[in-house]
Amino acid sequence: MIARNANIDLNLLTALDALLEEESVTAAADRLGLSGPAMSRALGRIRRTIGDPVLVRAGRHMVPTPRALEIRAEVRRLVEAAHGVLAPSAPADPAELARVFTINANDLFVTAVGPQLVARVAQEAPGVVLRFLGESHIDLPLLRDGAADLELGVIDSREPEIRTEELFVDHGIVVVREGHPLTTVTLTARRFADAPHINFSRRGRLTGPIDTALAARGLRRKVIATVPTFAAALMMVRDSDAVGLATERIAARAVRALGLRTLPMPLDLPPMSMAMAWHPRLEADAGHRWLRGLVRRTVAESVGPESVSASPATASASPATARP
Repeated sequence: MIARNANIDLNLLTALDALLEEESVTAAADRLGLSGPAMSRALGRIRRTIGDPVLVRAGRHMVPTPRALEIRAEVRRLVEAAHGVLAPSAPADPAELARVFTINANDLFVTAVGPQLVARVAQEAPGVVLRFLGESHIDLPLLRDGAADLELGVIDSREPEIRTEELFVDHGIVVVREGHPLTTVTLTARRFADAPHINFSRRGRLTGPIDTALAARGLRRKVIATVPTFAAALMMVRDSDAVGLATERIAARAVRALGLRTLPMPLDLPPMSMAMAWHPRLEADAGHRWLRGLVRRTVAESVGPESVSASPATASASPATARP
């Protein structure tokens, strides 16, 4: 029995975790960067090792066996523990850090906070590189998979274990070009609805909370285009008579740089909680703790100290308002 256990390939544990999470050989292969045949062979070896089918076909899908459901949580815990053991131990002194941190954030957040954050990193930890990822049109578990170390913005992660900490609260505003006809009148809900709209949606949606609020007043807006980034939306607003939407605090720098005018939102919309999020496996990591503190301080300076939460004790595993 001892010799048999000694010959177990621990790489199968990572493959098993992906299979149990995705419940699909193809999706698990994509997640680990393997070919379909290679993942199928791994599943075969897992089945022989465990003595259980693990995943069985039910119609067009695969479902886990009772044994697979029984060990799923333990497999996930073991994989996370292995990552923690194999990850390089970060020194307490940031000046000694030599590491790449990957941050997932939308373009407005990067524009507002990125320059100061990069400057601070260069000063405190010259061996650290920041890699910013743009938001995808589909929801990916980047924090869970380790593809990103930190996420900034409106957090709508569906993974219950993800830690979140509110940084500040922001509000929606209307943006138009300088000299736009709406700048000479009081912006009412009807005037707002009657104007052509440029919509921002990373998922390509044509409607959102704005449309729900307008519908409650018996109004409907005309969206003439939807674009995947805030920057593209603001550029189109600058060069047209369309109105756009932005956030009061985080978009302030971009709005000023483009010479746009801001108008108060004529609708009662809920505030947006801007936060940072990370996976619990990085909770105690010294380098990641330094990065979170640096982000906290940089946001306080870039967006305004009065908007930043008083204490990092607000961290939780609860998702915030959904993103567009």
